[in-house]
Amino acid sequence: MTLAIIQARMGSTRLPGKVLRPLAGKPMLQHVIERVNRAKLVDETLVATSDQPADREIEEFCASVECPCFRGDENDVLDRYYQSATQRGADVVVRITSDCPLIDPDVIDQVVAAREQHEADYASNIAPTRTFPRGLDTEVFRFDVLERCWREAPAGPNREHVTSYIYGHPERFRVSGVTNDSDASAHRWTVDTPEDYALLERIYAHFGNNRFGWGDVLSLLAEHPEWSELNAHVEQKVH
Repeated sequence: MTLAIIQARMGSTRLPGKVLRPLAGKPMLQHVIERVNRAKLVDETLVATSDQPADREIEEFCASVECPCFRGDENDVLDRYYQSATQRGADVVVRITSDCPLIDPDVIDQVVAAREQHEADYASNIAPTRTFPRGLDTEVFRFDVLERCWREAPAGPNREHVTSYIYGHPERFRVSGVTNDSDASAHRWTVDTPEDYALLERIYAHFGNNRFGWGDVLSLLAEHPEWSELNAHVEQKVH
C-alpha cells in the first residue's frame, strides 16, 4: 500500500496559519489533499500534524473533509511519519508538505514509478539535482527505509526534516533522482511568506480551481512574467 503523508502545522514563523489560508475559496491544505488524491499510484492520503493545541484546528479540518489525520511530536516529524505509516500499514510512503498547493499528481506518479522501476530505497525530484520548481517536491521511500531512519537518525535536524538522513548517507541507501527535461528550478511555488502567498493567490484566482497542472502554471507565468517577481527575492530556509 502506498501512503501519501502530508505534514502540516499551524505554526509558521513567517506566515502563521498558512496551511488553512484560502485559495480560490478553499483552504490551502484542501487543495493539497485533493491534488495528492488524484495521483494514480497513491492508495491513501493522510495528514500528519503535531499534538500542540493550535493544531487541533488541522485535525478538525481533516475530519470535515474526511481525510485521516495523525497527531504526534511537534519537532520529531520523522516519528510522526513512522507512527502514521505503521498505523495505516504502509509499504511505501510519499512525503508531501502542506505548503505546496501546486503539488502535481502526475509528478507524484512519476517519482513513485521511478522508485519502483529502479528498486531504490528512496526517490525524489529534489535530490541529488533539482530541476522542478520548488513547490512540487515529492519524496518516496519504502517503509523499511523509514523504519531504519526512525531507529538510527540522531536527535536534531535529521528528525525534523524526515529524509535528510537518507540523502545524507548515500553509501547506505540506494537513491534515485527524477529530473525534468528542462531546468525549471528557478520558480518558487511554495508558500512560506506573504509574497509567496500573493503569487499563489494570483495563480489560483486565474484558474478558479485546482485541476490544472504544473505545465499550465509555466505557461501562465510566461504570459505574466512580472508575477514571478512577487517572491523572487524570498530566500528559502536552509534545513
